[in-house]
Amino acid sequence: MHSVPMLRPTPGSLDSRKLEERPGQLPTSLYLAGGRAETRLSVVVLHPDGVQVHSYCRPGELHQLRAMGQPLWVRISGMAQPHLICDILSQLGVPQVFHPLLLDTPQATRVDSMGEVIAVVLHRLRFAHDPLDLISDQVGMLLMPDLLVSIEEAPTNAPFQSLTEWLACKSPAANGDDLDDLLHYMVDNLLDGIFPMLEQMANRLDDLEEAALRDPQPRVLSRTYQLRTNLRRIRQQLWPLRHQILLFLRQNQPVMGPDGLCGFQEMAQNVEQIFESCEILRHQCDAVTEAHMASTGNRMNQIMKTLTIVSTIFAPLTFIAGIYGMNFDNMPELHWRYGYIACLVLMGAIATVQTTMLWRRGWFEDWASPRR
Repeated sequence: MHSVPMLRPTPGSLDSRKLEERPGQLPTSLYLAGGRAETRLSVVVLHPDGVQVHSYCRPGELHQLRAMGQPLWVRISGMAQPHLICDILSQLGVPQVFHPLLLDTPQATRVDSMGEVIAVVLHRLRFAHDPLDLISDQVGMLLMPDLLVSIEEAPTNAPFQSLTEWLACKSPAANGDDLDDLLHYMVDNLLDGIFPMLEQMANRLDDLEEAALRDPQPRVLSRTYQLRTNLRRIRQQLWPLRHQILLFLRQNQPVMGPDGLCGFQEMAQNVEQIFESCEILRHQCDAVTEAHMASTGNRMNQIMKTLTIVSTIFAPLTFIAGIYGMNFDNMPELHWRYGYIACLVLMGAIATVQTTMLWRRGWFEDWASPRR
């Protein structure tokens, strides 16, 4: 008899890859919890008679639920007790090599697999009240035969409420074959939240571009740079998924059914669409910057034109004043009775003629005035 070789990961492929900084700011719940919220455990049992939700489950009850032989969706929210989470994962039979991937924060976006275990780590991105304020929290997901585990960094009253309702209403009743669908639905749920964010950023960039053309102010550039920074952080989260999902699809994982694989193929298309939208918005940020620079240049040109007009009008007047300011004895105009008045009239006439000529040529039109 030949022994079946044990599957081993490529050295370093499943190592934890922590980010240098979080993609966004901490959500309010983590600020109040000092960065790590209390760990809570809930379990969804996919029973043939219907879905059973255990909202407040204790770690000791997992043995009984696991012994029932029914598919489980174990939901963990809050990561203040990492040792407790490690104990829960060990009770569920999750290989030790996957523990750092799910517990280290902030973790890089990734899709990894080994044997019949699939691990996905994403960041739930959203805005606080303004597109300038990006917040994020980490969500880790792990799929094994008859077991799905989700670990959310930020606590929620009902993790993935819409998916729980979908399981409850599904006919026929959900079973273990639906866990792979549930995995890609959770990933889709996280990715779909990015599309409204990009639309909100596009609307804000339209307003900033209009403001840059109408009344360029330094704050327009400042807000554009903040939006560009948030856009870059979103792109950084999507970049690893572009090739990791394609690599995952080539592996033909046995734990993934046809529907789940189809869902991941659609997910790859969604990632491409989001990435293309990010590229379009990045060019729009460049357009706002260029519009601001053009408007600022027009305003500077207007200032230089105004100075030129003043210099042009006063140059001949200064010339006349300079001539008659000389103290030579043989200057017949100095002894004219009406010489002073005649000089003022001449200077006024010259200034009037020059002003009229410049006005007709359109030099007095303000091209940098605010557009309404």
